[in-house]
Amino acid sequence: MEQTLIIVKPDGVARGLIGEVIRRFEARGLRIAKLSLVDAPKETVESHYDEHRSKPFFADVVAYLTSGPIAVMAVEGPNAVTACRAMMGATNPADAAPGTIRGDFALSLEENVVHGSADPESAHRELGIWFP
Repeated sequence: MEQTLIIVKPDGVARGLIGEVIRRFEARGLRIAKLSLVDAPKETVESHYDEHRSKPFFADVVAYLTSGPIAVMAVEGPNAVTACRAMMGATNPADAAPGTIRGDFALSLEENVVHGSADPESAHRELGIWFP
């Protein structure tokens, strides 16, 4: 059984979309194995995005993820990483297909409702950060 990390970002939490995001994953047959609503510590978010530390957007991403509560969850099921990424849609909502989470709910590249692990290795690393 594969697990992946999903984060409902501050815009999604503020708009009351946690339940809808969970509903979509569960309707697909995935299981929410762990769930936590947190005010993310800056150090945790920096660790999560460490691979992007040298990029110009790093500080903005950290500031955004710490700007309000986030819902952090471990989602599990067969091919969970691939299934969740397909359900989230393209990172840029302008490119996200209708029917995907971002295609239906995201307003901008910066406020795109959800984060999901890129691959099983990232999922393992990210889950260890958020659920030590």
